[in-house]
Amino acid sequence: VLRSGPIVNHDWQEVFFGDGFDVAPLPENNRMVYAMSQGGNLGLVDKVTGKSTFVKPNHPEDVTLRFNWNAALALDPFNNCGLYYGSQFVHYSSDCGASWSIISPDLTTNDTLKQKQDVSGGLTIDATNAENNTTIISIAPSSFNSEIIWVGTDDGRLQLTLDGGASWTDLYSRLPDAPAFGWIPQIELSKVNSQEAFVVVNNYRMNDWSAYLYHTSDMGGTWRRLADDSQVKGFVTSVTQDATKPELLFLGTDVGLYISYDKGSSWHHFDKGLPPVQIRDMKIQPDFDDLVLGTFGRAFWVIDDIGPFRKMVGEDYTKEAFSVLSVSPAYLSQNRSYQGIRFYAQGEFRGDNKDTDAMISLWINPDATDKNNDTDTEDNAGQPEQVNRASRGSKKQNQVSFTILDTVGDTIRRFTRRVEDKGLVRMKWGLEMDGVRGPSRRDPSPDADLPGGGSVMPGSYKVLVEYAGHRDSVQVQVKMDPRIELSDEDLEAMRATRNEINALFKEASAAYDRIKKARKQVELVESLTATLQDSIAKKVAEMNKQQKKDLDMLDELFMDKPNLKGIQRNPNNLMAFLFTARRYSGAYGAPGPNAYIAFEKAGMKLQDTKAKLDTFFDGPWSAYTSFIQSLKFEIFKE
Repeated sequence: VLRSGPIVNHDWQEVFFGDGFDVAPLPENNRMVYAMSQGGNLGLVDKVTGKSTFVKPNHPEDVTLRFNWNAALALDPFNNCGLYYGSQFVHYSSDCGASWSIISPDLTTNDTLKQKQDVSGGLTIDATNAENNTTIISIAPSSFNSEIIWVGTDDGRLQLTLDGGASWTDLYSRLPDAPAFGWIPQIELSKVNSQEAFVVVNNYRMNDWSAYLYHTSDMGGTWRRLADDSQVKGFVTSVTQDATKPELLFLGTDVGLYISYDKGSSWHHFDKGLPPVQIRDMKIQPDFDDLVLGTFGRAFWVIDDIGPFRKMVGEDYTKEAFSVLSVSPAYLSQNRSYQGIRFYAQGEFRGDNKDTDAMISLWINPDATDKNNDTDTEDNAGQPEQVNRASRGSKKQNQVSFTILDTVGDTIRRFTRRVEDKGLVRMKWGLEMDGVRGPSRRDPSPDADLPGGGSVMPGSYKVLVEYAGHRDSVQVQVKMDPRIELSDEDLEAMRATRNEINALFKEASAAYDRIKKARKQVELVESLTATLQDSIAKKVAEMNKQQKKDLDMLDELFMDKPNLKGIQRNPNNLMAFLFTARRYSGAYGAPGPNAYIAFEKAGMKLQDTKAKLDTFFDGPWSAYTSFIQSLKFEIFKE
């Protein structure tokens, strides 16, 4: 959600009531969404107004339709208003559910012994449609050919039509070792090969917990079993194939997520931060390359940027000591403030909110040793001199260094991050440039990063990454929030304004450093006072006391007193003026006349403060230093 805070309960909109089923937004207008509930109930819902049009298919004759608790639903790839829906028949609508046609015969076993739920149930009948059997539970229309449709049932039927439903072929008997009457909850058709399909089968309702996944590359002529109990430790519920790297498969099972980098020849259990929960459905979000998981009872999960998994296909990067695997596109976004509750109670649901920074995926080999960090090696050839200078000297262990370069090769940001784990590591660049240090009572450590400054402008940036003497790089695209319209003039005005404010902070910091340096000099004199004659020592102590008092008064021109109790903010000190000016430059867009008044006031306040410093240092401080320099400190006595 593009606002402050986490994802919370009221971010979710219920579009239809039921026990949780498929929903499908119209491809060209996601304001309108199909949503179902048990027994084949189906509505076309306007998410904005709430208008819900009931569009469940009817049979034109006196035939009872059998809809599964989770009936099959699929959008037509060739018609924005086209929809396939499954009972024991395949129903098709070309007008968003206003009218329906039946394009298949009964594609199930039509076993009447499995159709007696309305007359059974023991002492209390429980016929909620969850008990419906001999039904269609998956429909997969081809995106290559409108005549090709795949169908799976809950009683061991895998049906295929090549002529739009005029004729059907049951392929289930061709699946090696497939259990009799197995359920086919999902059919995944390849997005790159019109002949290729993946079929999920499970049979756990019959106490068969084995993993069944099948693959064909010749339109169902031949099949091979891709998942069995030798590598996958849970029955299969879903599968999806990556269109960019077709060898990359994601498998949803009863015990979590499995990944294959070789189209099912081998499987790897993925459990980093993801619980071993049944994954009922998966999709790859194509705009952001995220893997989206719908689970059974443990929420909705997103694995951001599957770029590192794509890297595993065809090249074993795990042998490398260090490399940059991928970086996600980043967005300069404006986020709203909190919606509803800002301070959440303990019982509030708080989901992770994806940010818009550049997420950089790194590989750090746990077995790799530090490389000799020689800046004269070929590794640094062609790199900017400032990068080479940054590489010289000792590096902290478990620290990754980042250098951000713009299109002309200038360094705009340099920062470090500590590595807590090895293997696949993810770190972020917040899209900021190097900032400047403002006035502060604390001295930064010698190797401290500069604080982050203003945001970079949209464009392409090179990220140089270094770890233990190993180096790699990657390009990142920084994009503007598509909801915000900015001209080049607006962007240039933003850049100029932020540079101007940075200059004010830098000038203020240099001025304040004069006070800090003077304090240290007074402290040094105090430490040497004991070497003076008593009469002189007393006079120097009084002078030291007065200098410290004067420096404290000058300090208060910059910022509030230290160690104040409660909340006290002086609106008249320099930092208050500087921070106010910075706030006027925070939004994306050219600042207006009112903002320039704040900038001007901050500049005037800075010059006034510096003038008072000059008065002190040219007067009382000069007299003090002259007197101290005239004294003879006898450190070594006879």
